Amino acid sequence: MIRIVFTILAGVLLGGVVHLVSVLALPRIASQDAYSRLTPMTKLNEVTQLPLADPSNSPMPLMDPAFAVAICRYDLSTGPIKLTVPVSQAYTSVSFYTRNEVAYYAINDRSAGKKVIELDLMTEAQHDELPEDEDVTAADRLIIDSPTATGLILLKALAAEPGLMPQAQASLAASRCKVQAEPVAAKQEPPPQPAPSPPPPPARKR
Repeated sequence: MIRIVFTILAGVLLGGVVHLVSVLALPRIASQDAYSRLTPMTKLNEVTQLPLADPSNSPMPLMDPAFAVAICRYDLSTGPIKLTVPVSQAYTSVSFYTRNEVAYYAINDRSAGKKVIELDLMTEAQHDELPEDEDVTAADRLIIDSPTATGLILLKALAAEPGLMPQAQASLAASRCKVQAEPVAAKQEPPPQPAPSPPPPPARKR
């Protein structure tokens, strides 16, 4: 009986220690997400190429050595972003993640059907402020709504052979991720209609 009680007390004590260590370590673990790890090595609203995958020193997990990789760490608080990515010879993909690493959109050169992947990234509020005629051209102008104001854009270019890696890196080096120079125009209310003119006075009888 005493042994059972001792075992239960030891289990409770061990569980308390594990819980305490987890609580104390949580702030450090939470601060080491992908966005935080990439902040020191990337510039805001610019495309930054990452070093090639190295098992001993990789800035991101599960990096494929056959891909050249670049990151755009974006902040939409100052306005929408214009993203342009020239496609590589083999394969190019662009993936979008929120600040909390939740994927919400992806596109590749096959689905884009063009030699350059080009799109506008903005928040839902910024999209709502677009003039109505801007929405009409959405078929020619790809607009992506970001669930959060900050996040990451992952650019990948495949090098089918080791000798093609410089070409894949060059396509990412030519990519651009910049805040649009001109602010998004807000919807304008239609001008008020002029008041109807008063009817002419009735003619006097002679």
